Amino acid sequence: MKLKGFIFDLDGTLINSLPVVYASFCSTLVKFIGREYSSKELASLFGPSEEGIFKKLFPDSWEESLQFYLDEYDRIHASYAEPFPGVHEALSLLQEREIRLAIVSGKGPGSMEISLKHSGLKPFFEVILTGSEHGASKPEHIQQVLKLWNYPPENVVYVGDIAYDVKAAKEVGVLPISAIWAKTAQVQKVLDMNPAFAFDNVESFIEWIKQLG
Repeated sequence: MKLKGFIFDLDGTLINSLPVVYASFCSTLVKFIGREYSSKELASLFGPSEEGIFKKLFPDSWEESLQFYLDEYDRIHASYAEPFPGVHEALSLLQEREIRLAIVSGKGPGSMEISLKHSGLKPFFEVILTGSEHGASKPEHIQQVLKLWNYPPENVVYVGDIAYDVKAAKEVGVLPISAIWAKTAQVQKVLDMNPAFAFDNVESFIEWIKQLG
């Protein structure tokens, strides 16, 4: 198996941004709805990009609420700017091996740009695809990257931190790898999806990359 491309999720995979997402949504919903949402309620909103979520919640003021969210996201992100330890090394190692790199995420373009700015990861990736406002769209976007690269699925990996990432990768036929090193990872849910490989720390992921040959 010759791997030629790695596609990564962002939140909870490359950077510890899920706490930023939750905190920013919480403060935005308090401002525009007047009450705090529970973690379960917040999680039920996810799937569409932020644009899609706010268009559904606030059809008449979605632009204002989205801008407030992005301002909060930018402000809070400063405390979570660094990628997970070892991520720079892993990406550099892949680049040294001339493996192409992309991001496929459910985030909207605004929050993606903020996260890339704070983390400094943008130069590593030749393709960056954000989410759809209509709902989860990772299989379609993974296929889009394959088409751009002109690679068959068996030559490409998708690395993500949630069960849906494994499902999306399997749907397209790329190798599903689970990054379960974040404190926010729902480890058992991910493992129940039977990824090809699962890593609970970046160091073991790096060692696996070194063995690719």
